[in-house]
Parts: sequence; C-alpha cells; structure tokens
Amino acid sequence: MTRTITPRLRTLVLLLLAVTGALLAGAAPASAHAALTGSDPAQGVVVDRAPRQISLTFSEQVALGDHSLRVLDPKGKAVQSGRPVNVGGTTYAVRLHSGLADGTYTVAYQVVSADSHPVAGAYTFSVGAPSRTVVSDTGSGAGGGAVGGLYSFGRYLSYAGYIVLIGGAAFVLACWRQGAGVRALQRLVVGGWLTLTAATLGLLLLRGSYTSSGKLGDVFDLDLLGQVLQTKTGAALVSRLLLLAAAALFVAVLFGAYARREEEEESASAEQAAEEGSAEVAAAERRDLGFGLAIGGIVVAAGLAASWAMAEHASTGLQPGVAMPVDIVHLLAVACWLGGLTALLVALYRAPADVPLGTDAVRRFSRLAFGSVLALVVTGVYQSWRQLGSWSAFTDTRYGQLLLVKIGLVAVMVGVARISRRWTARLAEPEATKAESEPELADSDSAEKESAEELEEVAVAAGAPAGAGTGEGTDASDADTAESAERAAQLARQRDAIDTARRRRQRDADPNRSGLRRSVLAEAAVAVVLLAVTTALTQTEPGRTEQEAAAASAPAASSPADTSGALTLDMPFDTGGKNGKGLVRIDLDPARVGANEMHLYVQRPDGRPYDIPEVKVALTLKAKKIGPLPVAPERVTTGHWAASGVQVPMAGDWEVAVTVRTSDIDQVTVSKNAQIG
Repeated sequence: MTRTITPRLRTLVLLLLAVTGALLAGAAPASAHAALTGSDPAQGVVVDRAPRQISLTFSEQVALGDHSLRVLDPKGKAVQSGRPVNVGGTTYAVRLHSGLADGTYTVAYQVVSADSHPVAGAYTFSVGAPSRTVVSDTGSGAGGGAVGGLYSFGRYLSYAGYIVLIGGAAFVLACWRQGAGVRALQRLVVGGWLTLTAATLGLLLLRGSYTSSGKLGDVFDLDLLGQVLQTKTGAALVSRLLLLAAAALFVAVLFGAYARREEEEESASAEQAAEEGSAEVAAAERRDLGFGLAIGGIVVAAGLAASWAMAEHASTGLQPGVAMPVDIVHLLAVACWLGGLTALLVALYRAPADVPLGTDAVRRFSRLAFGSVLALVVTGVYQSWRQLGSWSAFTDTRYGQLLLVKIGLVAVMVGVARISRRWTARLAEPEATKAESEPELADSDSAEKESAEELEEVAVAAGAPAGAGTGEGTDASDADTAESAERAAQLARQRDAIDTARRRRQRDADPNRSGLRRSVLAEAAVAVVLLAVTTALTQTEPGRTEQEAAAASAPAASSPADTSGALTLDMPFDTGGKNGKGLVRIDLDPARVGANEMHLYVQRPDGRPYDIPEVKVALTLKAKKIGPLPVAPERVTTGHWAASGVQVPMAGDWEVAVTVRTSDIDQVTVSKNAQIG
C-alpha cells in the first residue's frame, strides 16, 4: 500500500529515472553466471596436428572437479589425461593423450560458476579432417532433469519461507503487537520457519547431484555432500541453518513472553486494577523486550539474507562489496512488503473477534510497505544496471525479459495497493459505516437476544434456576448445586459463543473491511507470481554476461582478403515457435571457385549447441541467374553439420540461404550475401 503521490515523491521518481539512465549509459564490464568466452582449439576448427592440451576460458572463475573437462574421440572414448587445472586467470586446461588419430573430437565441460550455478556445454574440433562421431549426448545432466526441477522448487520454497517468517514477525512487532497472541499469525510465522528450514536441508542434499550428475540416486551420496560442504554455497546453506536456530529462539520469545506481556497489559488496562507505578514498570519491561526483539530480529533477518547474497549473483562480478549489502537490503524490503502483506491478509480473514485488527495497524503497515517499496526501487535500479548494463539487454536477453515481467508485476501490486489504501481510509470513518449497517445489526442483535432467552428457558427446563448463567447461587443440595454449576458454565460458554459470533458478523458486515480483504487478497495473488519470477531471475544468466559471452564467441565475418581464404557468415534466426531463436554459422573454406568444405553450426542464444531436426542450404548468384544450388549437409554431432565438395561454379556476390527447422511445424529461411571467388 502506498501513499498519495506528492510533488516531492514525483521529484524522487524522476531523479531515480535520471540516475538509471546515467548508470546504464556508463556501464563498465562485469561478469556473473559464468559463460564460455574462448577455447583452444576453437570451436569447429580443423587443425593439422593433434594438440597436447585443450584450454577453455570463462567469463569468471569457476570451480572444477576431476571430470569437469572431458575430450571424446569419434568413437566416444575419453582421451584426456589427468585432472583439469587453472593455467592463469579464468583459463583452465586438461592434457590429452599423445598420438591422437585424425577425426572429429568433442570437448565437454561441466563447471560451477562463482555465483553457484552449474554451467555445462560442448563443442567439436577436428584433427586432419572432419569425421563422423558417435558422440551425441555428452552426459551433462547438471542443473536439469528431475533434480534440477526439485532444486528450483526448493529455492522457491526457501524464498517463500523467508518472506513469511521475516515479514510476519515484522508485521507483529511494527504494526500489530496484539497479533502476537493470535493463533493464525503464530501458525503463519512458524510455518514460514519450518518451510525455510526444510527447504534449506533439501537444497543441501540436492546440491551435489544438481552440480554434477543430475541423478536422483546421488542425492544421498555422502561423498558428494562432503564436497558440497567445502564449497561457498555449502557454507552459505550451513550458515543459514545455524541462523534458523537463532530464529527459532526469536519466534519462541515473540509468541511466548512478548505475547503474554501484551495480554497482561490489556487485562490490566481493561480492569484498571493495577497500580500506576507497577503499570509503568510493566510497560517499560514490555518496551525493553520489544526493543530487544526488534534488534535481534533485524540481525537474524539480515544474516539470513546474507546467506543468499554471499553465494549468488551479488557475490561475483562488478562491485561485490557494494552489491552484497544492496542485495541484503533488497531481500529485507521484499520480506517486509510481501511477508507483511501475507500477515495482513491472515489477520483480516482469521483474527478472532475479541482481538480486532484496527485501522491503526493497517495504517502502520501502509507506512512500512511504502518504505519497503522505496527501498526496492533504489536497490532494484542498482541491481538492474549491474546485471544488464545496457538498454538492449532488456529485450535481447532472457534475464532482461524476466526483469520486465517483474517490473510489470510490481507496478500492478502498487496499483492494487493504492486501492487498498482507499479502503483503509474508509475504515477510519466509523460513523458513516455504522449508520449504513444499523438496521442489519439491530436485526442481528434481536435474533441473538432471542437465542439467549431460548438458552435460558432450556436451562430452566433442565433444572437449572433462572439466572444461573449469571452465577446466582441456590439453596439446593450439594449434588444439585454441582449439577447446576456445570449447567451454568455450559450456558455461559454458549452465550460466549453467541456473543463471539455476533461480533464476528458485525465485523464482517462492514463493506469497507470486505473491500480491503478483496484488494489485499488480489495483492497476495500477484505476489505469488512475483515470487516465482524472482526465483527464476536468480537462476538465469544475467543479461550483461550473456551479451559479453555472445560477443566473445562470435567471430568477425571473414572475407576473401583473409589469409586463410575462409568465409564465415553468422545469421540469427527465429522460427516463431517455442525455443525457436538461435544463430546459424556457416564456414566455407576456401571460399573460392571449385570445391569447398562447408561446416554449419547451430547455436542457442546462450551459445550452446542446438540440436535441430533439419537444416538445408542453397547458393544463388542472382546476377548470372545461377541457382539456387542445393547443399545437403550431414549431421556430425549436436549442432554441427558438414558437407564436402560444395561446388561454386564462378566468382560473384552469392546469396547463401539457410532453412532451419526446429520442430515439425516451425521453420524459417534466413540469408546473407557474400563475395565468393
């Protein structure tokens, strides 16, 4: 919920937009979510002699295991020797056996980036001349399959648990202290703690398989678990579990001693039985306890947020010393806003009639939410600049597209929150509401009065004296007295139930409260989707890194003036279907009149090989009305097609057209002109 926009706030928004433009315009290089930026030998090349080693260069430091880099011969046999090593900077190498035969070799890599995400891929090179290879699946299951799905779900649950735990506790301490004794809120916060704890344990068990084999059977592998505990992510998960133990103590005090102090203060105030001095002492003790809980809660909440910041995107790349505190503030703001919203929704629907949620509590949450949204805007601007780096990354990368969806959802939530604030303002007008609902409440009171009289008659008919519900004694025998007291107690409980139901109906009959419930429920529904998009963002390669990796891996188009005589053409394509975008690269060697070797590589937007069902090539020299001359390349391996003896009859400006089919119905033809001969 937000306040009415004032000129000062409009100025602040304009200032933030200006800062955003300045930051994006002057972005410096950064890395996160490692990507392959170079290799030796390079992808698709044909070398005369077998290399002694294979080296790969990534956009950032990565963690490697014994089998992180593998080289497979055309028959699928591993030909690397020893374990991979860092040979300088972000370049890693593995030695090869001597005396390798001619043919096409597959290089497969599977590493873990500094921001904890597994990165895997493969490419081919040839010795002497290209050949067929039986390698089609490099066995890289890291980050995918059932384990990948469970890990993603566990991350979603961990974020949800954190938000509910921290936001619910913040709502009780900062907005509605009486809520500490409400069972529904207690169950909500404790449920958040249990969810976060269970999700963290699950992530710790899944982590080893998630970054290596991707097999469910390896989830309980103790050797893998031991390796995980020695990594940065494993340390972060263990730290989170230790902090959750402190959070359990915090929750116990909040809903134990603090809740009892609130109840005692309300009882003393209602009965006015406490002396002035003792009341002041009790109030001071309650304030001290509340202050201690607030400080302890902030420390625990920030520590839990740091367990994400220290192991993910914020911990690597540009300005990590600034990015990690910003990420912590961002998570805290999200928890206070969305978690507090969840607590408000529970209070509106499940709070007992004798502990009503007042308009003061709703207004306090409105101020808390407003401050949280401002913090989200400031930290979000910095994070967007850091992870994207340019305006084009908003539309050209998956991370940017998800970020646009997130911004849209936040805008929708702010709009709905504005409606909620209007309902809150109307709740502060009790006289008008009372006047509108007087006839209905009068009918309700009359009906309940009749019900109470009927209960009295039933009690009298059963042998209880009239007035037993009020505790009046009788001169009957001890047995009759005990029986009458039991019946009187039962009647009192029934009357209390009727009175509670009456108060609940009176509360629920308020149209303003009903409107507030509906708008807050709408906010919560959008928040669920927003949390899912945020979780996806944390697992997506940042737009800045994706663009840098694409630029580093895409060679400049060659021309006949090149000393090698080879020609390289890059043509982006989009078939319009699911996963229909990619890049097709054609290498024509020597790009002269006569016979030529053609290699065709199909890549996804992130640079990984794309296994498509069919690709066709046609050459046309329109100036001489020659063609189209069809070329039928044969599949070599995933994303790699080749054709030998491609005849170019004469020199000229040839059109090279490539038809790419990504599914049974999705295909597209892209073309580019090049001087051949």
